[in-house]
Formats: sequence, C-alpha cells, structure tokens
Amino acid sequence: MHIAIAGNIGAGKTTLTKLLSKHYGWEPHFEDVVDNPYLDDFYHQMERWSFNLQVYFLNSRFRQVLQIRESGKNVIQDRTIYEDASIFAPNLHAMGLMSNRDFQNYSSLFDLMQELVGAPDLLIYLKSSIPNLVGQIHKRGREYENSISIDYLNKLNERYESWAKTYNKGKLLTIDVDQLNFVDNPEDLGHIINRIDAEINGLF
Repeated sequence: MHIAIAGNIGAGKTTLTKLLSKHYGWEPHFEDVVDNPYLDDFYHQMERWSFNLQVYFLNSRFRQVLQIRESGKNVIQDRTIYEDASIFAPNLHAMGLMSNRDFQNYSSLFDLMQELVGAPDLLIYLKSSIPNLVGQIHKRGREYENSISIDYLNKLNERYESWAKTYNKGKLLTIDVDQLNFVDNPEDLGHIINRIDAEINGLF
C-alpha cells in the first residue's frame, strides 16, 4: 500500500510522515531536502535556479516512486511527484521565475514520467492557513527558508486548494491542520489516525 502526504511548505508533512510510519509500521520515504544541491541557491536567486531545482526534485521523486513500486512494502511518502508538476513548477512559471522554454521542457518530462508511475492508494492533503505555515517555518529554523515571502506561500496555497479540488487520481483525505496539534496532543493525532483508518478500510 502506498500512502502519500501532500501540503504546502511548513504544513507538517515530514512530522506526520514520521508519526504515521511509527504507528502503522509503514516504511517512510522522505523528500530529498538535506542533500538537494540547489535549494539554498534557489531561495536566494529563484529565477536563475528554478528549472534546476524542479528537475532535481522531479528526478528524485520519480526514482522514489519506482523504488516504492518495486519494494512491495507498505510505504508512506512525504510529498508527491504531482505537487511538483501541478503546483511548484506552474507557480514559478506564472511568477515569471521560469521561462516558457524551461517550463515546456519540464512539463514534457513530467508527462513522460507520469505514464510510468501509479498514483498513491491514499493521498492525505494537509490544508493550512498562511499564519500557521509561517509559524511552523520559523519554528523549525531552516536558514534557507528565511527568505520565503508571504506572497510566494500564498500563491502556493491557492494552487494547492485548486489542485485538491480537482484531484482525481485516487482517494483523497483532506485534513485541516490549523486547529490540530498532532505533535504534542495525542488526541489530535488519534483523530487523524481514525480518519485514515476509515479511508484505508474502504480501500479493500
């Protein structure tokens, strides 16, 4: 079984991935942030490094999905390949931070990859307001994220909302995390687990 968690920067994807992996015994697959050689450059000079960054993420996530398929294990994945192509790359293009040529090249590459990967059995979308995202980003204190603008986060949030409303590749569970503290409050985590259990039972 392949479960994936989607959501904007700071929504809590990695934390929830770890907690659910521990609860269910699923194998976690995390986003390649630590070893990404473009991330720091991108946040300081978005227009110059946007294409490089998105291709790196696309390559990393495509490899990850192939590994998930080959493993035959129950897996939980932190962020999906669809978010790169449906949210981050189009947003950079719309903001004038990725050229038409680069965006068309990127989109063509994604379309090819998409034919070879399957959608997750269940997609969990962590919906969050901008103030909550900003609070979480500041709390974790990643230096390269200090330059992320409210405008950039807001544009991503709008795209996430549109994408979630039209997602049709499989089962989708939307969780509003603004009122939930699943890190410190076991009841809040239990609420999420109960909702996931209900969805998983419907998969069989």
